[in-house]
Amino acid sequence: MRAVVLDEYGGPEVLTVRDVPDPLIGPEDIEVTVAATALNRADLLQRRGLYPGPPMDHEIPGMEFAGTVSATGRAVTRWSVGDRVMGIVGGGAYAEKLAVHERQAMPVPASVALGDAAAIPEVFLTAFDALVVQGGLTSGRWALVHAGASGVGTAAIQIADAIGARVAVTASAGKLDRCRELGADPAIDYATRSFADVIAEVTGGRGVDVVIDVVGGEYTLDNIRSLRTGGRLIQVGVMGNQTVELPLGMLLPKRASIIGTVLRARPLEEKVALTQRVEQELLPLFDRGSLRPVIDSRYPLDDIAAAQVYMETNANVGKILVDVG
Repeated sequence: MRAVVLDEYGGPEVLTVRDVPDPLIGPEDIEVTVAATALNRADLLQRRGLYPGPPMDHEIPGMEFAGTVSATGRAVTRWSVGDRVMGIVGGGAYAEKLAVHERQAMPVPASVALGDAAAIPEVFLTAFDALVVQGGLTSGRWALVHAGASGVGTAAIQIADAIGARVAVTASAGKLDRCRELGADPAIDYATRSFADVIAEVTGGRGVDVVIDVVGGEYTLDNIRSLRTGGRLIQVGVMGNQTVELPLGMLLPKRASIIGTVLRARPLEEKVALTQRVEQELLPLFDRGSLRPVIDSRYPLDDIAAAQVYMETNANVGKILVDVG
């Protein structure tokens, strides 16, 4: 099979497309012929040697996929050859084939084209876990989502809107209208306004129940200021400064929580549990029209370096897909 292989770490030029052996599947695994994968910030870090993937004979990046089942392990009961599936993996999705545990795969919604489904798994799993599972967001409550036009941001806006919560976002000026179209109100230009001041205005000084942040650094203090009593700050990434001085006294009267989270390093059973909840609670909403994959652009596998260069510009709204099959 053809795959993107990392033989060394560095810039986009180290991404090499070449032939490698097909993956071996275990008794509870399915082999998936990949139609499309998608880019994630973790892929850029892995390329630079800063976020290692799971051990494998050839280091193949890629954390999500959509495709068809092409073989099944002897103990697999859930899937048959030809089924349309999507899901997340620790690595290996930048390839024509991959192996994944049968319980980590989800069915592709009937209303979603197979190639477009690659824009769903990572961001909707991450956003649902951060907002609902760990953040406790429910109908009538408020969320603040930073990088609202990112893959996770566009998924989080839609999830909050679908469950009847209110959602504010920050984004650059040129992306605000796209965020509003998905259900964000207010959409705040972080370059011209203090998001903490806007949150205080729109919530009558009460603050939001959940903050989803991928920036960190200078955002942290204003994130805490924006929380209501008992609120939760869910840190799902750190694109800014990783070090910040935190006056602990700010947390005490608010009885607030700061929670750090990643998906890749979790044990299989935790990933399976989250996957099953998303399948049961979110996937039906795609066929009802309440949720949709947000796709910015797509590239062929041979142009993977150009796709990553584009991601590094931060110009995208939604997901950058890579067509494999």
